[in-house]
Amino acid sequence: MHAYNPEADPLKALPDVPVAAIPRHIAIIMDGNGRWAKGQGLPRLFGHKAGAETVRRVLTEAAELGVEVLTLYSFSLENWKRPREEVEALMRLAVLYFAGEQDGLLKKGVRVRVLGRREGLPPDVLDAMDRVVAATAHNRRITLCLAINYGSRAEIVDAARAVAREVAAGRLKESEISEEEFAKRLTTAGLPDPDLLIRTAGEMRVSNYLLWQISYAEIHVTPTLWPDFGEAHLHAAIRDYASRSRRFGGLDPSPEAGPR
Repeated sequence: MHAYNPEADPLKALPDVPVAAIPRHIAIIMDGNGRWAKGQGLPRLFGHKAGAETVRRVLTEAAELGVEVLTLYSFSLENWKRPREEVEALMRLAVLYFAGEQDGLLKKGVRVRVLGRREGLPPDVLDAMDRVVAATAHNRRITLCLAINYGSRAEIVDAARAVAREVAAGRLKESEISEEEFAKRLTTAGLPDPDLLIRTAGEMRVSNYLLWQISYAEIHVTPTLWPDFGEAHLHAAIRDYASRSRRFGGLDPSPEAGPR
């Protein structure tokens, strides 16, 4: 069931989409910053800065529509393979984002969570990250999850290790291990799984992102580069999502519907 958010009025922006059809959790693979910058004749860093502006725009609109959770793939474990100068610039941008957005996030009622491994992140990034997470912990309008230093296979391995430690310590029986118990050890514990996965820039892959959590997510791919992604593109993705029949392995509930 979709939680009621008194501050949200999706009918203003999407009168053709029932409130119940608004996804509770949207996950986005933000792709195309570098290509956008290249197309503008600018260094790649300008694309990342433009992408940060898009985050603000999309987060604001998602909150207005009543989306409960927005999860953004911000920096993957594989991104460490990029040129050192770009990685360092991305780390500086992360610090600036956390520090610069904190007041705005508080005013908008945004709670921030961070997914991913802390090991390997610079101390100033960790400090800035921890400050905004603590400051927004009591906000309830929308949860913004930033996947930083994140890889889904690594997350699953870390969760398996946590389960193994608890079994070895006698705190968990082997017979008690279930999907629900395992999910409690993931970094998304306590959150609903994504209903909708959006990938920008036209790439047709999930790139080691939330592999456990997106098992039943609807996937929407747009050729739009992330810095150009705006409210209209978000609306189009939600309309696409709302038009689909989500059967979770069962049959279509409408009696006249045939097999698909």
